[in-house]
Amino acid sequence: MFPQFDPVAVALGPFEIRWYALAYIVGLLAGWRYCRWLTEPRRSPAGISKEAFDDFLFWAILGVVIGGRTGFVLFYAPFYYFDHPLQAFMIWKGGMSFHGGLLGVIVVAWFFCRNRGLPFLGLMDIVACATPIGLFLGRIANFINGELWGRPSDLPWAMIFPKAGPIPRHPSQLYEATMEGIILFTVLFFVMRSGALQRYGRCAGTFLVGYAIARSVGEIFRQYDTDVGLILGMTQGQLYSVPMLLIGLYLIFTARKAQPRVAAEAKAGAKAK
Repeated sequence: MFPQFDPVAVALGPFEIRWYALAYIVGLLAGWRYCRWLTEPRRSPAGISKEAFDDFLFWAILGVVIGGRTGFVLFYAPFYYFDHPLQAFMIWKGGMSFHGGLLGVIVVAWFFCRNRGLPFLGLMDIVACATPIGLFLGRIANFINGELWGRPSDLPWAMIFPKAGPIPRHPSQLYEATMEGIILFTVLFFVMRSGALQRYGRCAGTFLVGYAIARSVGEIFRQYDTDVGLILGMTQGQLYSVPMLLIGLYLIFTARKAQPRVAAEAKAGAKAK
């Protein structure tokens, strides 16, 4: 049976913080701290300072929130929000798309790097290593909220979600938290430790490939949107992961052929700021 969770994490009088919002806050802050740790010259030659990531945090928040909400509106419920346009701005009612949030972060990161004279792929490599932290917390929040449940199952750990009827289902949120969060973070950590940050695009490519695989596997157990159904035999999550897989493979391939960056490049970049 699904545990009875209170969707409100913190309540101070009329002021409430829900688990989903808390997951975003903690995920962004934890990711920011990890990114600062990764900017140590012995780990990354990109020449990106801790102070630059302090400034980028604000832009990352804008990219995640605006991109995530816009992606959800356009990718998952365009006709509904066309009829109810004002509800597209009601983020507190839920509805965020990871693929949209990713696009939002990519866009703001490109402008940020262009204005600062920083290597775009160098920044995205570091951000990619930290992203599974937010993914893990987001999936845990999905589970606590009893949303995005799995398909019917008779396995011993199947759960009856209050909003999904009386049929036991896969706790697919926990599967995705494990694959997209714990496993992907671990893979990226060891890839980073192998010196991947010295080849721009390798960590970012590894993240894109890893997420595309994890999301596609998770979708096998997750109940797809019955209003849309399958497209070309794939769920929307799987379909939107195909470009990520292809771009990720391209970045990994080109990173393998590129010459590794050296510490001198990092020092030159630091002096330029």
